Amino acid sequence: MLKNLFLSSVSHLTGYSMAYTVQSPVLLLIFNRPDKGALVFDRIRQVKPARLYIAADAPRPGNEQDVQLCQQARAIVQQVDWDCEVQTRLLDEHRGCRIAVSDAITWFFHHEAEGIILEDDCLPAISFFSFCDALLDTYRNDERIHTITGTNLQNGRQWGDATYYYSHYNNIWGWASWRRVWEKYDRDLQRFKAADVPAILQPLYNDRLLTEDWTLNFQQLQSGAIDTWDHQLNFLTFFEKAYCITPNTNLISNIGFGQHATHTHHADNHHANLPVGEIDTIIHPEHMIPEPSADYYFLQKEHNLIERWRIYNKPKRRFKRWLKAWISKNKPEHP
Repeated sequence: MLKNLFLSSVSHLTGYSMAYTVQSPVLLLIFNRPDKGALVFDRIRQVKPARLYIAADAPRPGNEQDVQLCQQARAIVQQVDWDCEVQTRLLDEHRGCRIAVSDAITWFFHHEAEGIILEDDCLPAISFFSFCDALLDTYRNDERIHTITGTNLQNGRQWGDATYYYSHYNNIWGWASWRRVWEKYDRDLQRFKAADVPAILQPLYNDRLLTEDWTLNFQQLQSGAIDTWDHQLNFLTFFEKAYCITPNTNLISNIGFGQHATHTHHADNHHANLPVGEIDTIIHPEHMIPEPSADYYFLQKEHNLIERWRIYNKPKRRFKRWLKAWISKNKPEHP
């Protein structure tokens, strides 16, 4: 059964761990945060994967601080002290988040049929690895499942009585997947059309502003205006009506929020440094029914939808009050 909330909070503070050897290969993505990467690497060291892949982007041109920090981050390669086959992809030229990360994942799945992916700011609970191992095996040949995430952003809300639920949204703060899925990945979104986005997303979340945001994301990705790789994976899952397995206990703490992050700049973000729990035994859902309300719970925060709808509706309410008053004032008098 799931660990109780007390143990979940204590695990984050004390570094609670249990003995486990991960069966799946692991890809670790690093760049210029040796302090954060060392913490994530220590968790990987505890579960001792037999095959470890380490991929690193090169320093940004003209950034001397990057040169030093990237060199320190890459020193992780020399710290593997267990029986392990290590493969590295250490770039000589800076490629940026969009290309460097997606190419690294392609490289990983070229060698492996399935596996676990961790970035250097995604600190996992130990049972994240056993969770991924079990579900990679369970859903290996189920085309409806695209990814397995370790991140839960529900702030204690439970969806169903099982250990996990099915989501339409791929959270990539600690995740696992299969080559069969990544082979469909389309970095430039050439297979899809922005005009098709509303027909896909509006039935899922029933929010026009959210649909407009994702349509804009799609267009910016196609034009190269956004330097990211993960939205493309979400669009793949949206368009194929597939699912991401999400645990009912958070298994990943994102420790990378701050001024030096690529995208997550605000250290006081409500998703920063979330406590993690551990899972003893996996209880599977009885039916494969997604939980779009769970997705919407955190998406409305990410897109500030409540405040935006309040502002949007405010002029309409004023107009209705004015119109009602005008009609009342100009109502013809009957003899």
